Amino acid sequence: MTERTELVEHGQLFIGGEFTDPLGTEVIEVISPHTEQVIGRVPHASEGDVDRAVAAARRAFDEGPWPRMGLDERIAVITRIKDAFAVRHEEFARLISAQNGTPYSSSVMVQALAAMMVWDSAITVARDFPYEERRDGVLGPLLVRREPVGVVAAVVPWNVPQFTAAAKLAPALLAGCTAVLKVSPETPLDAYVLAEIAEEAGLPPGVLSILPADREVSEYLVGHRDVDKVSFTGSVAAGRRVMEVASRNLTRVTLELGGKSAAIILPDADLEAAVAGIVPFAWMINGQACVAQTRILVPNSRYDEMAEAFAAAAGALRVGDPLDPTTELGPLVAQRQQQRSLDYIKLGQEEGAKILTGGNRPASQERGWYVEPTLFGSVDNSMRIAREEIFGPVICLIPYEDEAQAVRIADDSPYGLSGSVWTADTERGIDVARRVRTGTYSVNTFSLDMLGPFGGYKNSGLGREFGPEGYGEFFEHKMIHLPAGYREA
Repeated sequence: MTERTELVEHGQLFIGGEFTDPLGTEVIEVISPHTEQVIGRVPHASEGDVDRAVAAARRAFDEGPWPRMGLDERIAVITRIKDAFAVRHEEFARLISAQNGTPYSSSVMVQALAAMMVWDSAITVARDFPYEERRDGVLGPLLVRREPVGVVAAVVPWNVPQFTAAAKLAPALLAGCTAVLKVSPETPLDAYVLAEIAEEAGLPPGVLSILPADREVSEYLVGHRDVDKVSFTGSVAAGRRVMEVASRNLTRVTLELGGKSAAIILPDADLEAAVAGIVPFAWMINGQACVAQTRILVPNSRYDEMAEAFAAAAGALRVGDPLDPTTELGPLVAQRQQQRSLDYIKLGQEEGAKILTGGNRPASQERGWYVEPTLFGSVDNSMRIAREEIFGPVICLIPYEDEAQAVRIADDSPYGLSGSVWTADTERGIDVARRVRTGTYSVNTFSLDMLGPFGGYKNSGLGREFGPEGYGEFFEHKMIHLPAGYREA
């Protein structure tokens, strides 16, 4: 694998299922976080382009065949999309790594095959979902239906662009909804591959549009009067704004927001296994993951031993070109993200935390938006570096006295998205998992299973993605009263 050097350019937008010229002339330049050079150009969608995309989606939902097809027909189309991901997964991985700095060594799974798994899992859920059921009501028999919610605005971030797109589009489309996907200006290139796949799969006209644009255009889409549902992944601040704008039309929202997840290592844990299991998911996507285990809670009785082990593992991570298959930690997506991490590192030192490894720009990289894998020790959970989402390769090691305090520290956060516990006693780990207030939890592992509900407590969001719970977010519920004594023929 060598560094990508060719310039990728697209001159059209994917609106209503076909490539068409944009209404405006503004262009998005995609910058490599490794070389700091332009690697791509695409049109910047305008508000007029949003109007066209939403109008196409509205017509397709109100009048087109997609919501009226049988489930098996929709599954056949989505299966073709899923199969195309398998064929083109390396292309997706390379494009995303080149844009956001994810090491290719993990991008194949995290950025590409995981997205394919989301499409596949949604098909599994759709087959067994209760679209219609009979109930005995107080006043007579009832028919309860779940009907597609309508036009969906799906707004996705730059860190896992295809994974988050699949988390929204797969259930929405299988439900019979139509969708407008708004992709981040940092990572628009892989969206064109998705558009090609969708076109080849045979989605009817108007069912899907894909628009690269900035926050202003995103806000216009979220507030559009013909949008019935918004599914958003991003920061807490942006999520609040999405909710505010969508509320003007009482538009339904699902928000998957930030995290400051805690990995609790109990005193009886196998340290080698804990380090091997936590480190890849603390620094995953170069620390740019909402589910990253960014607070590592260790018992005071084993603090020195564990601090040494984690510092050694973090310091050994190979930093470099994200397209080099031996790289384990790449650059941050943008200079602003690099500076944000460096600012938090300085803040952590001012707060009294101790740098156990890292803390600077890596000397091995003459250019690019790199920050060394950084581990802070002697962190108090009241420090800003322990409470605020940094979204960079900066991790906190927090000591605790006993299990009860560990759970209190894990819960002492405005977030509640993910977490894990590491112990020799699985039943004890399950008990801890039940007590921590967070949406997704793992015992002696780290996993995000697409057949279960994913989402957060507190500031980590509203609603769920994946599994029947996530699929259900794209339906309205209708109750039909039947006459007393009615029995189905």
